[in-house]
Amino acid sequence: MEDFLMIGLLLVLCATGIAIAFMRDLLVVAMLSGIFSFVCCAVFVLFDAPDVAFTEACVGAGVSTVLTIAAIRLTGRREKREGRRASVLGLTLACICGLALIYGTLELPRFGDPRAPSQTHVAPHYIDRTAEEVGVPNIVTAVLGSYRGYDTMGETVVVFTAALGVLILLGGAQSRPLRRGDAPARKDQDVVLRGIAALFIPMTLFLAPYVQFHGAYSPGGGFQAGAILGGAMILYALVFGIDRLNQLVPERVLRVIAALGVLTYGGTGVVTVLLGHRFLDYDALGARPAGQQIGLTAIELGVFMTVACVMIILYQRFASRGDQ
Repeated sequence: MEDFLMIGLLLVLCATGIAIAFMRDLLVVAMLSGIFSFVCCAVFVLFDAPDVAFTEACVGAGVSTVLTIAAIRLTGRREKREGRRASVLGLTLACICGLALIYGTLELPRFGDPRAPSQTHVAPHYIDRTAEEVGVPNIVTAVLGSYRGYDTMGETVVVFTAALGVLILLGGAQSRPLRRGDAPARKDQDVVLRGIAALFIPMTLFLAPYVQFHGAYSPGGGFQAGAILGGAMILYALVFGIDRLNQLVPERVLRVIAALGVLTYGGTGVVTVLLGHRFLDYDALGARPAGQQIGLTAIELGVFMTVACVMIILYQRFASRGDQ
């Protein structure tokens, strides 16, 4: 039954991808992309990867769709026609890239092959030694935060750098909080929507810290928690207005917190070096597993701060620019 369900989901992904390629209405493309991401969430769950499904649901199906629609609001809904020659050239390049990717996978082990190097060397080490070396039940958190701590720090820096790029490109559209005497936009006619939002947003705000601090024991962590918190604040802005969000969390404060998140991650590594250990070697913070748990908590907090603030800042800039 699970195999049939997986085949059905893959067929939906293929059909959605083809529909996106032929659509010229960018709003429809954005909605189909959200559907594509949501179906990917189901695929990840079937692959027993709930941590990835968490992130895909919040970022791919949720926030990315909202930001894309906000960008369409600034640029236009219809795709500009480039002519038949440009279309043929684009299709040719896409086919070449696709064939190159397929060729690159020919040397990879078969999917699920128990004799693959990752199954015989890497995965057994994580499964057998994580409890002893890191001391957290969630192997995914141990891999991302401890074994691959450098990679995760790089990803956090990339997220922060992407936000800086957007702020530079949209530099003239800085959001501002409400001033005294300003009246925030109200949508009193949306009583049902406002009521549902008032019910679910507080629940989501409670979910974010749970996912943050329980990530060592169950699916979650800093990135997932940051995406959940950022999504909740964006939902608040969509329902109650961007002015309310700017008043609640001014952009200048978010910029500082986002930078502090990167500094918290990197600063943890600096502390371990000053204590005579290698960069991001959490054993410097205490005997195992206490030192590992302290280090993981610190870097996950940094990831949470950066991801949540970057998501909110991006929406604030797009929404504020659209109101000008």
